[in-house]
Amino acid sequence: MLTCRSVWRKLTPLARASSTLCRQNVRRAGFNNGRSVRVQTAHMSTGPAGGGGRQTQIYVLLVGAAAVGGGIYAYQTVKGDQQRYEERMAQMLSRSQKAAEQETAVPTQSEPPDVPETEPEAAPSSEEPISLASDSEAAAPTEPTEPLSADEPVVEPTSEAAAAAAAAAEAPAAPLVEEAVESTPASAKIPSHAPYLLIGGGTASFAAARSIRARDPNARVLIVTDEPDLPYMRPPLSKELWFSDDSSVTETLRFKQWNGKERSIFFQPPSFYIQPEELDSAENGGVAVLTGKKVTHMDVRGNKVKLDDGTEISYNKCLIATGGVPRNLQAIERADEEVIKRTTLFRKIDDFKSLDNVSRNAKSITIIGGGFMGSELACALGRRSTESGLEVVQMFPEKGNMGKVLPEYLSNWTTEKVKREGVKVIKEALVKSVTFKDDKLEIQLKDGRLVETDHIVAAVGLEPNVDLAKSAGLEVDSDFGGFRVNAELQARSNIWVAGDAACFYDIRLGRRRVEHHDHAVVSGRLAGENMTGANKPYWHQSMFWSDLGPDVGYEAIGIVDSSLPTVGVFAKATAKDTPKAATEKSGTGIRSESETEDTAVSPVASTTPAAAVEQQRDNYGKGVIFYLRDKVVVGIILWNVFNRMPIARKIIKDGEEHADLNEVAKLFNIHED
Repeated sequence: MLTCRSVWRKLTPLARASSTLCRQNVRRAGFNNGRSVRVQTAHMSTGPAGGGGRQTQIYVLLVGAAAVGGGIYAYQTVKGDQQRYEERMAQMLSRSQKAAEQETAVPTQSEPPDVPETEPEAAPSSEEPISLASDSEAAAPTEPTEPLSADEPVVEPTSEAAAAAAAAAEAPAAPLVEEAVESTPASAKIPSHAPYLLIGGGTASFAAARSIRARDPNARVLIVTDEPDLPYMRPPLSKELWFSDDSSVTETLRFKQWNGKERSIFFQPPSFYIQPEELDSAENGGVAVLTGKKVTHMDVRGNKVKLDDGTEISYNKCLIATGGVPRNLQAIERADEEVIKRTTLFRKIDDFKSLDNVSRNAKSITIIGGGFMGSELACALGRRSTESGLEVVQMFPEKGNMGKVLPEYLSNWTTEKVKREGVKVIKEALVKSVTFKDDKLEIQLKDGRLVETDHIVAAVGLEPNVDLAKSAGLEVDSDFGGFRVNAELQARSNIWVAGDAACFYDIRLGRRRVEHHDHAVVSGRLAGENMTGANKPYWHQSMFWSDLGPDVGYEAIGIVDSSLPTVGVFAKATAKDTPKAATEKSGTGIRSESETEDTAVSPVASTTPAAAVEQQRDNYGKGVIFYLRDKVVVGIILWNVFNRMPIARKIIKDGEEHADLNEVAKLFNIHED
């Protein structure tokens, strides 16, 4: 092959020169003495009449050599391509036969039952080798033979080559394709592009997906979550699920709300979603969830992300809703493996299932943390302790339960409430070390006290998940944590952030980061709208709620910090002033679902005189607590007062000074039966 090419390169200039000389001689012979002379076509190749015989012979020789060389080159090219094609077909056949031998012992559902040996063989088309090669290559990446890329073969096989390849194949074409599909790994089903990519599978992502589809009915949305579950709500994990009488609640994850109505922890059943591999082909788009995958890198300029398995997904618009990870105590982090193994950082469904199992088998559980999560779990486990004899201990560094949120008098009352639920409360407890000894965990406090327990639940707060900040070049707030976003919840061009991981600017209260369900719902919904071009600012004052069982609960909004001055106005509670009664009235246990962003219309204020809080009282049935900064209300807690949040939101939005907060409390009608 190389020899022919070399000869051709040397002879080409001579052939061109001879051809030019022949044409010149013909012109001389045809125009002799100014007369036009008709020259026969056959004479054109002989040159001038006066003695061009040698040149004619050279010309003929050159043309003949060129023709022979070209013929040889074409023959060897076609023959070589045919040979390479046959070799690759044989390689693919060998791979499929190996896969068939490995799966003979355990046949898959997709294998055809008893394929007849006499089934006629179909000659492979020019497209079949490409698809088969890509599948087998994915199935056996370490195969030493040369893989067939999507660009090969360069020259389409002739009918003779196709016949030869068909003759070499021993297995029918259809089973060969099925084997290749069966061996395709799950990563091959991941779409390479998603118009709307949502990172994180929590409340904010689901709210955004629903909002996107509402504004763009044909939108294709892909949610990527490192959890194995479809999007679900987290509040019931520390509330209603623990009060269920159904022993299979850990499997069904269905529970009865305080109003007695049953519902699932999942936002939607599996039938609501489409499969990730169907995202590109779905006629009307849809929402797909890719579970068990974590985004580890973001290429902001290239509009693409990389998963933990190396797969890349490009996007048009992206939402970061990565939420947070539970904090741990340094004393536990530096302890040995046995301590860590007996510690739960409560956050996910798996944590609920694990702790439920521990509570049914252990003799004692210690909860470290006096905030919302710690106090809710303490009350839930405390009620279970009366039936099983489980010892439940709650310890925290504050002087009372929820001491960072509630004023001291209400914190003390809450602590007594938790104790009545069967919980042993240890206040002002700072953990020094945790060790494992004699099949028990020993918690050494800094003041010398020692607590023995079988299991620890660390409920000491949440750390926003900002792992993608470095690769994406996104700014993280140094004071509050989380990704800094603008008023539209946008961090960069084509990138939005919502939920626990977003640090946003509140026009009334300054820059904030909120870790509650209602904020996740509203911020996710707004981010989804803005991803479809709404360009709306985030003005919502989100609320949150906490229930210490079905009898005591509260809703809060704004900045609720016990270090701020507070004014509390209370009244006697009735049977309808409980979380259970509130959910019976609203029809939902997730109280933020009944929230609205409409401007509140103040009801007619009660004419019953309101009494300011008496700190000597030991029973706070229901009331309103105002949190002040520079004499302006910046936070409100509605204690056993429900379905009044729009009023509280309006008070904070107005940002006015109030001379008498007792009059403001009348707006909530807490003195009416």
